[in-house]
Amino acid sequence: MLKIVIPTMMLIPLTWLSKMNMIWINTTMYSLMISLISLSFLNQQNTPNSMTTMFFLDPLSTPLVILSTWLLPLMLMASQRHLMNESPNRKKLYITMLITLQILLTTTFAASELIMFYIMFEATLLPTLVIITRWGNQTERLNAGSYFLFYTLVGSLPLLVALMYIQNTTGTLNLIIMQITATTMPNTWSNNFLWLACMMAFMVKMPLYSLHLWLPKAHVEAPVAGSMVLAAVLLKLGGYGMMRLTVLLNPITTYMAYPFLMLSMWGMIMTSSICLRQTDLKSLIAYSSVSHMALVIAAIMIQTPWSFAGATALMIAHGLTSSALFCLANTNYERTHSRTMLLTRGLQSILPLMAAWWLMASLTNLALPPSINLIGELFVMVPMFSWSNPTIVLMGLNVVITALYTLYMLITTQRGAYTPHMNNIKPSFTRENSLIALHLIPLMMLSLNPKLIMGLSY
Repeated sequence: MLKIVIPTMMLIPLTWLSKMNMIWINTTMYSLMISLISLSFLNQQNTPNSMTTMFFLDPLSTPLVILSTWLLPLMLMASQRHLMNESPNRKKLYITMLITLQILLTTTFAASELIMFYIMFEATLLPTLVIITRWGNQTERLNAGSYFLFYTLVGSLPLLVALMYIQNTTGTLNLIIMQITATTMPNTWSNNFLWLACMMAFMVKMPLYSLHLWLPKAHVEAPVAGSMVLAAVLLKLGGYGMMRLTVLLNPITTYMAYPFLMLSMWGMIMTSSICLRQTDLKSLIAYSSVSHMALVIAAIMIQTPWSFAGATALMIAHGLTSSALFCLANTNYERTHSRTMLLTRGLQSILPLMAAWWLMASLTNLALPPSINLIGELFVMVPMFSWSNPTIVLMGLNVVITALYTLYMLITTQRGAYTPHMNNIKPSFTRENSLIALHLIPLMMLSLNPKLIMGLSY
């Protein structure tokens, strides 16, 4: 694990000591090398040499650590145009924030002690908050930042109390020891509140429908790298935490899950429907994230090996897909200076290659076979149907609405007659094409071997 964390830390002095004409090349290439090193973890997921007293990697945390490291070079590539007019120190500070975020994320996913997991989980707030509030596009960014901060903090404070209580009663917060010594929890009021305290932090982070209001605001106001890391990794912290803790809180989950299952199933339909009437491109992609994450919450709550495998696959697939969509939305924004979809219509005739990327990203978003998104959704749908037959109605409806809003997004931005203000539009750059390719190629490769990201069940 240290072979990822220490080189990532050394990226910070590299950033501050690089000349201005080399800063993007140095940091992007170095971070790409780190992400390629992290691929070696896939080889040793179940071996003892990936385990220490502080960190451990298993089939659940390995794909998420690799996703976090893979995202840093992509965020750096996406941000170059956004920071073109900033002063050198501001550029370096921005890159430092992204690097700090990667360090905190990788240590969160690999932490073996729950209290360390909690500290790192909370620490990811600070760099994200700075990125949103300092480099966001509009004045609303301060409002979005405060929503993001207070929703997450209020949700996660009960978790700290719960962890202290668990430490006092069991004597350990080590995940591996807790899994071995886990006993069934009796059905008492206090244990029900303990379950709620443990889950609420992750429900807000996912976010669960009705706790999701901070997410569209944060996405819309954040710069492109902020949107990418929020959608791709920060939402996955919630799913990861729930998967780690629900295993220890049995059998309370079996009956405490019902209201949250209902909320997530209903929220899945509602947020998909909200997407159908969005005019703002980033807002549409943000609401689609809430819809996809609702599926993950439902999968984790029913506690079957298949649903866990589906939830992990869906988290990784959604991370790469929504990040790619935010990058594409940003390429539109940089050319038209507007996020309104109608103002970017007809781009297909001007930028045909970018339209091809749009088509591919949209098709993976609506889970077209044989994409990994479809495999994840099927692995969730089958156990949901086994658990309760009527859920197939909601699931089927969600699939249809997802296809509708994705095609609506694609047709509105790409087809039709283009508006006069786009006569002198710039062509797509190699940087942008390679950026989207680096999102979509891993998705296609994972479709060939999904077992790599199926989590603890495989």
